[in-house]
Amino acid sequence: MGFQNISSWSIKNPIPIVLLFIVLTVAGLSSYFKLRTNNFPDIDLPVVVVTVIQSGAAPTELETQVTRLIEDSVAGLGQVKHITSTVNEGASTTAIEFQLGVDLEKATNDVRNAVAGVRQDLPADVLEPIIQRVEFTSIPFVNYVVRAPGMSPEELSWFVDNTMAKRLLSVRGVSQVSRDGGVSREIRIKLDPARLESFGVTAAAVSQQLRSQNINLPGGRGELGGTEQAIRTVGSAKTVEQLRETLIPVSGRSVRLGDLGAVTDEWSEQRGRARYNGQEVVGFSISRAIGSSEVDVYHNTQKSIEELDAQRDDITIEEVANTTEDVINNFHASVEALLLGALLAVLVVLVFLRDWRATLIAAIAMPLSLIPTFWIMDLAGQSLNVVSLLALSLTVGILVDDAIVEIENIVRHIRDGKA
Repeated sequence: MGFQNISSWSIKNPIPIVLLFIVLTVAGLSSYFKLRTNNFPDIDLPVVVVTVIQSGAAPTELETQVTRLIEDSVAGLGQVKHITSTVNEGASTTAIEFQLGVDLEKATNDVRNAVAGVRQDLPADVLEPIIQRVEFTSIPFVNYVVRAPGMSPEELSWFVDNTMAKRLLSVRGVSQVSRDGGVSREIRIKLDPARLESFGVTAAAVSQQLRSQNINLPGGRGELGGTEQAIRTVGSAKTVEQLRETLIPVSGRSVRLGDLGAVTDEWSEQRGRARYNGQEVVGFSISRAIGSSEVDVYHNTQKSIEELDAQRDDITIEEVANTTEDVINNFHASVEALLLGALLAVLVVLVFLRDWRATLIAAIAMPLSLIPTFWIMDLAGQSLNVVSLLALSLTVGILVDDAIVEIENIVRHIRDGKA
């Protein structure tokens, strides 16, 4: 059977074709209820951002000591399109834009390796460079505030960071929980200049020793007690007391860190505040992961938050902003537009051809063509969003145009007496 005879074979053997469309329709309907619902499709921008923080550093110092080194290290990577840097007081941000179609995982690893190659040339007091990809899903889709009359901002911040965030991050589809306002806990080491001078050690040397000692290192695997076990060298301090007892080598002897200054567990300086209805609160926002449904993630997080709110009578958790309502409204509006367009197309065929059989063919052709598309979308990992529904609406118009031309041609031949 040649390709040009498929139509005639389908007319002479309708049962296989009918069974095929039944199977495709069932698969499409089943996939429709499993498809993710988002406002826009997940877009992977070919952009990797490197952020380096050096507290108190002036922009000119960061530009010469940090930014230029980062730019030079990534300039030789393949398929780099643009490199853009922004320097503010205490922070340097470099955005590397790659060509479209590049493997983002490989590009991110290449940037990470390039930055690691110049890490030793950066100032000693900079924090570890943060390397991350630009993702639309990192934008928060829901915001909450936490209030508790009997708790201080420090206690509320601790509750959000250690109770709320950990619980929400265990919800499937949640990628990030960011706190708004409040303060962060930090361990402060206040070195005494007089003690440093008496022991003959500098603050830079103490910082270097802490960086080299306060880490955990893998030690491979070894045969212990007849079984193979993993070996790790544990050096990080778990408490303030352990950190205070850290030994700092000084001129052939060791001195306790606590003898060089004060080691305290404190709260950082508050650099941001969150207020809601005139009251100071601590807020947090939630971002979803790529490949998850914005609506499903919202419902799951809402359920978890309600359970936690019910367990704590002294804390009130209130939702203040939510973009999922817009997602649902846009989805329903797009579906209504799709159905209305299909209905008007059928009416156009009925009014101009005045043939109920031709109208029935056009009415059946649209769902039989659209419904199996949901199965293909499910296999391809796509979601129901404004863009995909708009594409389906345009497809309906193209399908109806073709159907009208074909049906009108068939009706004309039938009226001319051709079988």
